Amino acid sequence: MAQKGVQLDREAISCSICLDLLKDPVTIPCGHSYCMKCIISHWDEEDERKIHSCPQCRQTFTTRPVLVKNTMLAALVEELKKTGLQAAPADHCYAGPEDVACDVCTGRKLKALKSCLVCLISYCEKHLQPHYDAVPLKKHKLVEPSNKLQENICSRHDEVMKMFCRTDQQCICYLCPEDEHKGHDTVSAAAERTERQRELEVSRQDIQQRIQDRQKDVKVLQQEVEAINRSADKAVEDSQKTFSQLIRLMEKRSSDVKRQVRSQQEAEVSRVKELQEQLEQEITELKRKDAELKQLSHTEDHNQFLHNCPSLSPLSGTTDSSSIHIRPLRYFEDVTAAVSAVRDKLQDVLRDKWTNVSETVTEVDVLLSPREPKTRAGFLKYSREITLDPNTANTKLLLSEGNRKATLTRQQQSYSDHPDRFTGLSQVLSRESLTGRCYWEVERRGTVFVAVAYKNISRAERSTESVFGFNDKSWALDCDDNSYNFLYNNVKTPVSGPRSSRVGVYLDHSAGILSFYSVSETMTLLHRVQTTFTQPLYAGLWFWCYGVSAEFCKLQQSEVI
Repeated sequence: MAQKGVQLDREAISCSICLDLLKDPVTIPCGHSYCMKCIISHWDEEDERKIHSCPQCRQTFTTRPVLVKNTMLAALVEELKKTGLQAAPADHCYAGPEDVACDVCTGRKLKALKSCLVCLISYCEKHLQPHYDAVPLKKHKLVEPSNKLQENICSRHDEVMKMFCRTDQQCICYLCPEDEHKGHDTVSAAAERTERQRELEVSRQDIQQRIQDRQKDVKVLQQEVEAINRSADKAVEDSQKTFSQLIRLMEKRSSDVKRQVRSQQEAEVSRVKELQEQLEQEITELKRKDAELKQLSHTEDHNQFLHNCPSLSPLSGTTDSSSIHIRPLRYFEDVTAAVSAVRDKLQDVLRDKWTNVSETVTEVDVLLSPREPKTRAGFLKYSREITLDPNTANTKLLLSEGNRKATLTRQQQSYSDHPDRFTGLSQVLSRESLTGRCYWEVERRGTVFVAVAYKNISRAERSTESVFGFNDKSWALDCDDNSYNFLYNNVKTPVSGPRSSRVGVYLDHSAGILSFYSVSETMTLLHRVQTTFTQPLYAGLWFWCYGVSAEFCKLQQSEVI
């Protein structure tokens, strides 16, 4: 009974992680206690999830608790050690239903510490000791405890399976090659393990490399997110500043109109009131004169009447009513109309330009693979003006239209020698290097190869290394009046599509997209390439017959087919 009490006490002060007596015991907020080293290791593994938990009750702590040594438990553990009973196995040292039991123990079996692949027996710590002490046993292969040791026994011959049949891909014993595996490709299990281990290491290296690559990709994407956020924040800030400036400008103009109207109102009212005062003074004088005349008219004495008539004061100058022109009250109505006209023009501008602003926002390239435009107007946003480089033109190519047009002639042109010139083929490259997202169109007459190529494509005479589409440094679309063919690295691919004298070329260098379109009343995709471009590209032309010509078109975003 006393022994049972000791065992209970031991369990109470044992760590549920290492299953041993507590060392530097700490108690976490939920009340459970652990060795400080054990719980620190447990929480270190949980750091990535940023939530720490109790291994027993699973209570979680958002903030990692601060650990302080439990001095009472520490003292209790030391006291138990002094009794000398700590060697007695606690219940947790005995094998449970899910544990591997020691095959040597009698009665209640202890948990196995190791399993021997030679003995095909599992041992607890006590019964395993001979494998560490006896020289013959030291050669045995010890592994983690396993309940599947019998699976290493051949069911046919009851022997340990130490060989491997590569023909049937299964483990066998040394007797199996004599009967059912006779003539098969067999090796020792150790040799097969070594080979498989080598393959496994190669696979692991590949996986680890892919993990590193993906981690780099994740980092790049995180940087992309940060760049997008910075760019968006700046766009919002700058846009708000611009709109604030517009608002302030409108408020200033509103204030100016108000000030001008009030000033003109004051001037006009002052002028009218001044004239009004003059008229009122004249009315007063006229009334006074009228009263004098009325009084004189009532004089009964003729002599007195005649005597007073000449003494009447003469009338002062009067205002001519015809000089007063009252204009219709339209002056300020005209101001209202003028302001309304400005408003209408601003609304028209905002309506016309706002579509561009909205489309610009929705077409921001935040995707890893930007979407290819769907309409010609969309392609024209990326239009590039292409000119031909005279230093690359074959001497039978006549350049005109500002070096945008080339014609194959029988007459040699007087070009100076240059290392970039195509000497054996009627080819020419553009002056401009092409990166990012670009679009251009070629108008042709006759059979023409519309191409793109790296600058370092060979210039050797009539070598496949210099022919557009016949090497890995150029891509070409063969266009004639009857068919299309795409060429790359000397592989020809027939292409179907409507015949047109105009070919559109779209390049998204970073995304590795190169597309050719037949351009007429509509745009029809002829061929699309998805690859990786390692250098800037140059537009190219290759001609077959004399008299054939091709021109890089001048494009504008407002152009409509």
